[in-house]
Amino acid sequence: MSTDTATFARLGVPTVLVDILADQGITTPTPIQAATLPDSLAGRDVLGRGRTGSGKTYAFLLPLLARLAQSPAKRRPHRPRALILAPTRELVAQIDAAMAPLATPLGLRSQTIFGGVGQSPQVQGLRAGVDVIVACPGRLEDLMSQGQVSLDEVQVTVLDEADHMADLGFLPGVRRIMDKTPRTGQRLLFSATLDGAIDVLVKRFLARPVTHEADSGQSPVSTMDHHVLHVTSDGHLPVILDLAAAPGRKVVFTRTKHRAKKLARQLNASGVPAVELHGNLSQGARTRNLDDFHSGRADTLVATDIAARGIHVDDVALVIHADPPVEHKAYLHRSGRTARAGADGTVVTMMLDEQVRDVRDLTRRAGIKPTTTRVHPGHPILAELAPGERTYAGGLVREQATTQDKPAGRGTSRAGSPRGRSRHGGGSGSGSGRARGARSGSTGGRPRGSGRRNTSSTVYSTSSGASGGPASFAQRSQAGSRRAR
Repeated sequence: MSTDTATFARLGVPTVLVDILADQGITTPTPIQAATLPDSLAGRDVLGRGRTGSGKTYAFLLPLLARLAQSPAKRRPHRPRALILAPTRELVAQIDAAMAPLATPLGLRSQTIFGGVGQSPQVQGLRAGVDVIVACPGRLEDLMSQGQVSLDEVQVTVLDEADHMADLGFLPGVRRIMDKTPRTGQRLLFSATLDGAIDVLVKRFLARPVTHEADSGQSPVSTMDHHVLHVTSDGHLPVILDLAAAPGRKVVFTRTKHRAKKLARQLNASGVPAVELHGNLSQGARTRNLDDFHSGRADTLVATDIAARGIHVDDVALVIHADPPVEHKAYLHRSGRTARAGADGTVVTMMLDEQVRDVRDLTRRAGIKPTTTRVHPGHPILAELAPGERTYAGGLVREQATTQDKPAGRGTSRAGSPRGRSRHGGGSGSGSGRARGARSGSTGGRPRGSGRRNTSSTVYSTSSGASGGPASFAQRSQAGSRRAR
């Protein structure tokens, strides 16, 4: 069916859900939704491939909720009726937030399950009974082994970002989890790419699946403008600062967690508000930093590939690869943080002399032809890539607070809630300037270690009157690094 004529009602979506979508201004299905909904609503197993930002979330939420609403089965304690697996805590929270306005009018309840926060609220929610659980594999396996959740009544299982779960090494856990779901249940698998690792899951768990591919596996968003900036090692950081100091939201990607932390400190020390996002942060710190980015207290998010998939922030005008990724898939997923929902966007890759061959191979495999420019701080092209007046009025000052905390996953309820307290927007922790007790956990959320331990959380408060600019960046960056040690 052509997306020019398709509507959610024509695709078979129940009227109550169509009306809820319309109230949110969503009336036209995206290509992946138009392609998959007729089959998924009919109860078939579906294998859907679409790039990041293509609308996969509604493509699986609508048939899942429609089936549960029509089912005579009732929710029971510890026995959810549907399961959604996702690779990161942020994506779990985002899926749950997208589902809430659709599920509530239908009388359906959901529960988020992920590590890095106390398990007690999650257990309480399961004990009360929920229809849908949205989970990371690690914490879900923990709760299954404790007898807190059984999957024997699951009617619909969804794997979201399946290729990313494979990249993170979650597939063994995913297989163990899916083995506990009924073979007669419906399975929906959505992924940005379909490769050998995904084929293993498809052959084992999907019955005669219908495959839909909404776009080319290597096709970048057509409205992206791709640039490579060839810089010297001395000019690398000042050029990033110049771009970050421009108006609008930017996401800067680094290859390592250490680099993300260091670069965020350097930007803040130079008067550009920035927050970091990586796996070494506690869940509370990750949530507060994302809240600061969503609210506009910080216009720049410095992140590892944890933010390359599933994290949705409106109006990101510029993506900067401070470190070129190794894989072309990572380049496309990172770049997909901009030019979403038909908007324009610019993607910049920083390239040193020793990276020329690697970047050339990377862009070729990604199927793009970027504009390459040798630049220096103050080069005119920087104003073209990130228009507007540069401001260095004040960064977000990093404070360190050490707290005694119980290990997540063994009864502490300091962070998290039955609905998952990592929803973005309106979070009470945004910019509070107080230390929270959430301990650091790994992406995907299996708790590590035991006993009481000291944990260090990142807390930001707005600095006053910081001055900076590309000319003073190197000196200010070094000072910021010394203070951060």
